[in-house]
Amino acid sequence: MSILLSLEAVSVQNQGKTILDHIHFTLQEGQQWVLVGASGAGKSALLSLIAGKLRPSSGSYKAPFAQPYLQAHQGDGSNRSFHDLIALTTPQHSFKSKSNVQNFYYQQRFNSSELDDIDTVEEYLVKYAKNSWNNFWTLDKVIQTLDLSSLKDKKIIMLSNGESRRLTFALALLKNPSILLMDQPLIGLDRETRERFDDILQQIIQSGIHLILATSATEIPDSITHVAWLQDGRIHAQGKKESIALTPLVLANNQESTLKKEALLREELSKQKLPTFERIVEMKDVHISYGDKQVLSGINWTVKQGEHWVVQGHNGAGKSTLLSLINGDNPQAYANHIVLFDRKRGSGESIWDIKKKIGYVSPEQHQYFPVDQSCLSVILSGYYDTDGLFRKVSEERQAQALRWMQVFEIDQLKHRLLKMVTTGEQRLCLLARALIKTPPLLILDEPCQGLSSVQRDRFKAIITHICQETNTTIIYVSHYPEDIPDSIDKKLVLSSGKIVLIKG
Repeated sequence: MSILLSLEAVSVQNQGKTILDHIHFTLQEGQQWVLVGASGAGKSALLSLIAGKLRPSSGSYKAPFAQPYLQAHQGDGSNRSFHDLIALTTPQHSFKSKSNVQNFYYQQRFNSSELDDIDTVEEYLVKYAKNSWNNFWTLDKVIQTLDLSSLKDKKIIMLSNGESRRLTFALALLKNPSILLMDQPLIGLDRETRERFDDILQQIIQSGIHLILATSATEIPDSITHVAWLQDGRIHAQGKKESIALTPLVLANNQESTLKKEALLREELSKQKLPTFERIVEMKDVHISYGDKQVLSGINWTVKQGEHWVVQGHNGAGKSTLLSLINGDNPQAYANHIVLFDRKRGSGESIWDIKKKIGYVSPEQHQYFPVDQSCLSVILSGYYDTDGLFRKVSEERQAQALRWMQVFEIDQLKHRLLKMVTTGEQRLCLLARALIKTPPLLILDEPCQGLSSVQRDRFKAIITHICQETNTTIIYVSHYPEDIPDSIDKKLVLSSGKIVLIKG
């Protein structure tokens, strides 16, 4: 078997910290790899290194697969690199406006007057497909394979989290790469798409593309042939899938207690003094549309104080739009009968009056949240419902933020910039940000996305304590049954913008 690329004793340092240490890795013809390991083990860093986003500090990185390509362009002044033949998809997309700037913000998706500079899915794909007419992955092929036909006229900023993931896959395939790197590809996908995912991978492999995925040890696709287990920035085991005994490795990595700071959490929760409300949310015959597209239709739903709801539905079912009506982000709330915290929308309350009663986290918030402040500042910003901290904070509030960081076991990150920690650690910071002001309502949209199994179980334990020991109302969104705490006992299911099930 011919070698496509090889890493020999490669180490990578970033901001004075070694994030990959003495990596030996070889991709050969016909191999399809998966990288597994705990959050922060180095999986994303290794993919970034292979993609050319990180540079080796030492060691050797060779890519013999690209020699014909480089020789064909030698001397033409085009400054080609073997990285041209590698595509990387990550949970965080980098979509740009028609003006070629990446300046989106979360609330923009709900304001139709601000969408003129935003491409539709089809317009965006066409830009990337201009040079792929003579390749296997054409525009029509990626639209068919990734089931994007129904989204062609949808503005890219209006896409749900799962729909955005499918678009990023399409953009990567339109590059017609030799090697496709996929970081946590199943994150955000609904059950139907996850069930089809291995078939999609098989089509990609059959087209001649080699895969390197980073995912959970419990979600390794059938089409994968080889596994590499990472821990602390090093590869501790690698080889054919059937030769790597993952169960002992997973169990060894999950030995830690799920919630070490239970007493501290109970102390924080005991301080809660929530105001009393009869109706946290009341919607009567709510309809939301954008142009000819009906997004929500005939929604009737009441949430009372202290209730714990899970909201489910396929990608694009209307979940994010439903939550935007509660969180104060959607101006169409004023045209409908919506009561929040016993007050009808439009009766004089401001958006900030609503937001101060809500703790919120979502993949979209994570996507657009600024990353140039410290993790402590990010959490403190939850007091003020701002995307970042822009004021002086009392010592008392700083101490409370540090206690929440201890509960989440991230207090060692307090002075590190958000962009310098792992995706899972970023999500834990945003979860702590949602909880810090002990709000009457928590809206948790895919809160476990990007977390390791240990981090997920710890977070679920925190939510269980909140449900059992406080009168906090919770609206919880997840595609994964294992991510939902048992204390979430009521269910609403959406399909194509309509409620198809209410239970509880």
